[in-house]
Amino acid sequence: MSDPLKPGQNAPRSGQYEQVGPRGGRTGDERTVVRGEPLPPTPKPGMGYILVDPSKNGSGRK
Repeated sequence: MSDPLKPGQNAPRSGQYEQVGPRGGRTGDERTVVRGEPLPPTPKPGMGYILVDPSKNGSGRK
């Protein structure tokens, strides 16, 4: 698994991003983000995001 993305970083692909804890623990809390848009803030410092369900319509691809 790659390193989690940080809040404020632009999303590389459109889809569902799950919040993960500082040590990579999954929270089950997901956000929908469009490619190129910044990832939203997390409730606690040190948390990040991982892509769990990429969009399947092709809009988030290069």
